[in-house]
Amino acid sequence: MTSQSSTPSSLTSKLRRLDLGGAVVGLRFLGATAGFVLGEGEIVLVDAEETRVEAHKGAVLSVAGDDRRLLTGGDDGRVVATTADGAMQALFEQKGRWIDQVAAGADGTVAFSAGKTAHFLPVKGERKSHDFPSTVGGLAFAPKGTRLAVAHYGGVSLWFPNAQAKPEFLEWKGSHRGVLWSPDMRFVVTTMQEAALHGWRLADGGHMRMSGYPSRVTSMAFTAGGKFLATSGSSEAILWPFASKEGPMGKQPSMLAPRDVRVSSVAAHPRDEVVACGYEDGLVLMVRISDGAEILLRAPDGAPVTALAWRGDGGALGIGTESGAAGLIAF
Repeated sequence: MTSQSSTPSSLTSKLRRLDLGGAVVGLRFLGATAGFVLGEGEIVLVDAEETRVEAHKGAVLSVAGDDRRLLTGGDDGRVVATTADGAMQALFEQKGRWIDQVAAGADGTVAFSAGKTAHFLPVKGERKSHDFPSTVGGLAFAPKGTRLAVAHYGGVSLWFPNAQAKPEFLEWKGSHRGVLWSPDMRFVVTTMQEAALHGWRLADGGHMRMSGYPSRVTSMAFTAGGKFLATSGSSEAILWPFASKEGPMGKQPSMLAPRDVRVSSVAAHPRDEVVACGYEDGLVLMVRISDGAEILLRAPDGAPVTALAWRGDGGALGIGTESGAAGLIAF
């Protein structure tokens, strides 16, 4: 697939610029409110006005959430849920522990990890815990149900916290970090410490090796309907095809929005086959997958884009950077 290389159209005049005063490490929309998570513990909630709350006394290590709650884990040993009105609830606290990962379930459940122990918090009932072979590198709930994918050294474990059975182990040598389910729950994919992705077809345990990146992949997202997996890690957005039952094996990825600067963050539109791409120099493009058409949303300023998130209806995009220069753009 040949990507467009002509000068893109621009919507930069619609960008609402924000100076948040600290590096953005995560971003989620809570309804119409954008929640920007800063690395030193603050959350900035932005709608018509800005509201700042201190969720952690220390560094934020992990961010997740749904359209109701923003979940954060910190080096203060706390898991905190923050809502759009600025209300905060500590879901867990243990001094001396680092909360490396957090995840939000579709039914209001929560998972988090400290070291090699993963914890599951049901909406009602007692917390459940399980020790894995090594430090948990990533956590993700299946789109339906309470099954958790837990990435660690040597592969991924699929854990049913409500079952007595041992987790199912998907093996592949190496250090696995971020983990993601496909929307149809047929595939699980991890980012690795090396410059590659690895995936499994759950129907038969088949392996899917996705390599060739010049740098480690730190951001990935399935497009609406799960047809493509968009990733960072190169000087263009790499989209692996997942529409067929075999996944991407034997197929070439699409490459969109090529530049001489690497993509640092991607976010897939929740309804349309459109991807937002943020780059290490601060530029942000919106790209249509079908023909590679590009629209410039933010001009480069030298600060890497560290977070992108679409509003639930796809009508707005939030942008966060390493310098704290952020923005919101409505369509």
